[in-house]
Amino acid sequence: MTVADELNPETPETSETESAEPTKQRKNGLYPGVSDELAESMRTGWADTELRDLQPIAQAAETAARRAALSARFPGERLVVPAGNLKTRSNDTEYPFRASVEYAYLTGNQTEDGVLVLEPGAEGHTATIYLLPRSDRENGEFWLSGQGELWVGRRHSLTEAATLHGIPASDVRKLAGALREASGPVRVVRGYDAGIEAALTDKVTAERDEELRVFLSEMRLVKDDFEVGELQKAVDSTVRGFEDVVKVLDKAEATSERYIEGTFFLRARVEGNDVGYGSICASGPHACTLHWVRNDGPVRSGDLLLLDAGVETHTYYTADVTRTLPVNGRFSEIQKKIYDAVYDAQEAGIAAVKPGAKYRDFHDAAQRVLAERIVEWGLVEGPVERVLELGLQRRWTLHGTGHMLGMDVHDCAAARTETYVEGVLEPGMCLTVEPGLYFQADDLTVPEEYRGIGVRIEDDILVTEDGNRNLSAGLPRRSAEVEEWMAALKG
Repeated sequence: MTVADELNPETPETSETESAEPTKQRKNGLYPGVSDELAESMRTGWADTELRDLQPIAQAAETAARRAALSARFPGERLVVPAGNLKTRSNDTEYPFRASVEYAYLTGNQTEDGVLVLEPGAEGHTATIYLLPRSDRENGEFWLSGQGELWVGRRHSLTEAATLHGIPASDVRKLAGALREASGPVRVVRGYDAGIEAALTDKVTAERDEELRVFLSEMRLVKDDFEVGELQKAVDSTVRGFEDVVKVLDKAEATSERYIEGTFFLRARVEGNDVGYGSICASGPHACTLHWVRNDGPVRSGDLLLLDAGVETHTYYTADVTRTLPVNGRFSEIQKKIYDAVYDAQEAGIAAVKPGAKYRDFHDAAQRVLAERIVEWGLVEGPVERVLELGLQRRWTLHGTGHMLGMDVHDCAAARTETYVEGVLEPGMCLTVEPGLYFQADDLTVPEEYRGIGVRIEDDILVTEDGNRNLSAGLPRRSAEVEEWMAALKG
């Protein structure tokens, strides 16, 4: 018997299990209880709000193809992919929910507690998406529960969800029990839903589950046309967010880096789902801290602002772009010297991105340019080959020159090393190229004029059939062009 048979998709959406569960009252709520008369009033008098003219989501064909590829890789095995649950921020408030990338990639659905199950059959798998149905009005859950629809908003019925995602939908509240009774080989994506994992605890192994996670990560290395379009959308919004920041730098000077963070966040929330990661709004020596997300420092004329930020689309694809900008609109001589070295390194890195090239080539090309410059400046003794062999440039370059990009800002992180870092670039892969030079304020090995200057330039690069395309080319990179762009925006 399959899990789907156990659950019976024809079951009414208001289950006996839910109706029997009492709704918890807040300890210090102002109302001690609910009268029978009020409960009866709240049960009735509501219009039918079922949505009957829905169309499938834009990526329905793509998610179906992804599920087919997953099915082909694991024939005869039950595959369980949870979305995850709400996480408490403090007391009775939760963090905004973001579904697991694996689940969203395969379904397009983004609701908490959802689970995708692929049931093996004679010919491939049958997919079912398990979700919370509409809030129950009979037992008062819809208005008394903190997650009831009158509190957090309407959710789709199972029929609506099936139409939207092109997958039969069933009630998730019975899934754990059915999984406990199910037999046969099974794999689950771990780390998102403790209840589902507990139900499978005697049926799965860490090794087999890791194989599933790795495969789903490697599936995302090459983007389909829908994904490329979403990444471009994310980048285009990010470009506008950077323009917004330049226009208000005077207000940031009067306040702090937080003004920059808030300005970019407004663009992300208006045009997308959120920021794809914590924005780095690092002014002055803070630019030398790679993940400066406190954003509570001063913004001063004469300093550089390193802004590393990306808009995430409503389908979870994120941009990841960095520009280092002179707060007053003009680079000083030493700032320009360092900036131009990073620009040249990025140019070399971008030129190395092409189909058939080793993934590492763009990193090696950028690092060579930076090593040449620090030898030329007398910061370290050459020759350059010795510097690269010993990694001496890393005191000032610090990080790798890029990473895969997609639904995670550091996408495909679970992929095998031989298919990622040691792999070969293919058309459809999208990665960042982001060399940097960072001279810490307390670094006594460099001249004083270098200290406290940090520069990174980062763009999102799509591998194409004949080379590459810079998705973030809408933002200038050359130092002179940056100054002209800033002047025009402030003008």
